[in-house]
Amino acid sequence: MFKRIALIILLFGAAAGAFVYWQAGGFAPEVKLIEARRGDAAEVVYATGIVEPARWAKVIALTRKRIVDVCYCEGKPVKAGDVLVRLDDSQEQAVLSELEARRKRLQSDVDRITGLVGRNISPQTQLEQTQTQLREFEARIELAKERIDELVLRAPMDGVVLRRDGEIGEIAGTGTTDVLFWVGQPRPLRIVADVNEEDIPRVRPGQSILLRSEGFRGRTLDAKVGEITPKGDPQTKTFRVYLSLPDETPLLIGMSVEANIVTQEKKDVVLLPAEAILQDNVFTVVDGRLKRSKIEVGLRGARMVEIISGLAENQRVVSPISTQMREGQRVRVASGT
Repeated sequence: MFKRIALIILLFGAAAGAFVYWQAGGFAPEVKLIEARRGDAAEVVYATGIVEPARWAKVIALTRKRIVDVCYCEGKPVKAGDVLVRLDDSQEQAVLSELEARRKRLQSDVDRITGLVGRNISPQTQLEQTQTQLREFEARIELAKERIDELVLRAPMDGVVLRRDGEIGEIAGTGTTDVLFWVGQPRPLRIVADVNEEDIPRVRPGQSILLRSEGFRGRTLDAKVGEITPKGDPQTKTFRVYLSLPDETPLLIGMSVEANIVTQEKKDVVLLPAEAILQDNVFTVVDGRLKRSKIEVGLRGARMVEIISGLAENQRVVSPISTQMREGQRVRVASGT
């Protein structure tokens, strides 16, 4: 009997302790508070792109042929017309030799028939037919020479050989080795970026850009919006934007970058992290309970949001906010916040 009474007293004591602990907020979820601070707000448009020269060209093999000679001149200057690659033209040279031999024979026939026509031994029509055949072979010879010339790939412009693909003995024009040389000017550089069609109406030439590259972590890289391609890509739903780089940029040709195009900017405004705002509402803590407050927001950046009204500077709000939080809910404020 005594043990039963002691057990009941113990249970009542535990329940009373739990009630006191609950009243003190012991079972309430823990939240962190941050202060609204002043700073600069910026609205940005995100894009990704590749660094390339403003002026450059590809040297492409138009015919599937074996490489017999190649210029090992990566990083070296070249002039327009300099030979970069020679492809195997043995078959084309054989065809040309055959055509020239037949043309020589036809030329002899024309000379012989011309003398016979002059002496009224041969009819004029035979001479005209032979002359027509001669002109036909001359045209075929010119075409054969053009085909041979196409197997000699030359620099399309003055510049520097930026990259070379292909070795002697390899087959060019197979798809993977269509482009054998990249020739261009090392400066100026630009970025060819893709911007989502939902964001492109906010992008204008001249806007400032903050760049991020894995090759230069922690370093501030700048650019400007140059040109915007008038027609977008309906498949990817993006527009091509050319971003101009300064001459002193450390970025290298072929690097991939992330670009934040600054479409709007404001100085000295009240800011909050985006995770502290839910549907233009914030939560403050009053007497251990959540209190919802409606705010008016302005610029929304990648991380920070401008607060126009509804929240004073240095006022503390809950961050991060969640959809499970309710007005009047009891909470505990994390220590040190």
